Amino acid sequence: QVQLQESGGGLVQAGGSLRLSCGSSGRTSSMMAMGWFRQPPGKEREFVAAINWSGANTYYEDSVKGRFTISRDNAKRTVYLQMNSLKPEDTAVYYCNAVRSWPSRPFDSWGQGTQVTVSS
Repeated sequence: QVQLQESGGGLVQAGGSLRLSCGSSGRTSSMMAMGWFRQPPGKEREFVAAINWSGANTYYEDSVKGRFTISRDNAKRTVYLQMNSLKPEDTAVYYCNAVRSWPSRPFDSWGQGTQVTVSS
């Protein structure tokens, strides 16, 4: 089982940037596709971005294309989400998870997430 720990969230003004990190542990974590998901206030959790095990393939939800970049460092067992040009509607708790089915179906177990708040 992959265990996950998200970090890097915070409060930022619209137009600003943040980089989220997701540390993973587990025997096969570096061989799994990984994704970022988010849950806005009062809404259900939604897909944001995914990256395959090697980092060669990525996939983004339409609203973050051109603003967010997902990457990974398998030696560090860490997945990143660089978020630029942030908007108030990006406010959410952000989670990472292994991808069960490419690109956006996650496994059922979640970490605590990291809060991102974008002020207008």
